[in-house]
Amino acid sequence: MTAVETLLEVKHLKKYYPIHGGVFGRKIGEVKAVDDVSFTVRKGETLGIVGESGCGKSTTGRSILRLEEPTAGSIRFADEELTNLSGENMRRMRREIQMVFQDPFASLNPRRTAGAAIIEPLEVHGLGNRQERRDKMKELLSVVGLDSYHGERYPHQFSGGQRQRIGIARALAVQPKLIVADEPVSALDVSIQSQVLNLMEDLQDQFNLTYVFIAHDLSVVRHISDRVGVMYLGGMVELADRDELYDHPLHPYTQALLSAVPVPDPTANRERIILSGDVPSPADPPQGCTFHTRCPHVMDVCREVRPSFNNYGGNHFAACHLLEK
Repeated sequence: MTAVETLLEVKHLKKYYPIHGGVFGRKIGEVKAVDDVSFTVRKGETLGIVGESGCGKSTTGRSILRLEEPTAGSIRFADEELTNLSGENMRRMRREIQMVFQDPFASLNPRRTAGAAIIEPLEVHGLGNRQERRDKMKELLSVVGLDSYHGERYPHQFSGGQRQRIGIARALAVQPKLIVADEPVSALDVSIQSQVLNLMEDLQDQFNLTYVFIAHDLSVVRHISDRVGVMYLGGMVELADRDELYDHPLHPYTQALLSAVPVPDPTANRERIILSGDVPSPADPPQGCTFHTRCPHVMDVCREVRPSFNNYGGNHFAACHLLEK
């Protein structure tokens, strides 16, 4: 992969939240929401990030935009180090990176119309005059499958799918290069999910967009992603091209996740991998491999040494001691 092809490069990203306690409110620990995550995103592709609730995937996405300030690590976007930017420089960079949030209702101001929500980022970045902004708003509503009169309505007057379309239109307003989509269809009915996913794919081709698509639904991720990263307890445990990961998963956690995906064949006889125990607390993660407390193939080394995130051929990365034997 050349530097030209790489739009986003995340290296050793960490996000820890302090835990305070006692009479004086001193720091007594920390929640390791994201712990040493590295990946790249190529221009024009969709990188899917999956995992259980609480694995740190949403925090990773928010840290890329610095909606959450990273504790450590490097985030390079178009050869610029985002962690070094502040004030006006970071605001300027946010024209290039936008976010679509999980809850389309919570991400819209209930006191402002849909049109005002779309126009707002144009005003913030000083793009166009008043009439040009209104024209752009109507154009974007049309692009996402809504009519111009929808711009006069308030969020409570839309369905969930329509609200998410407005969120997508708002993200597109400033013509970004990268969109981080944080579970954009998880709050929608299944019939509406496919419409929004197809819309996002069409917009990607139309505007030459790059996506980081965060979700917990493996079927949705397979539909839209070019590559897929799997997270567990704050760390990336596997990363590969979509078909390679789904057809030949290397990590035991990925294998367990994929075994739980329903298949549209009632006669299919497939082994279901049941993981024992619960996900450990990110405030007190296990030593060594964080998955060893639930892994059916655990070895002594897993309890002591954290596995490296290695390339096992064809840019198929995984962090597992079993693969190092």
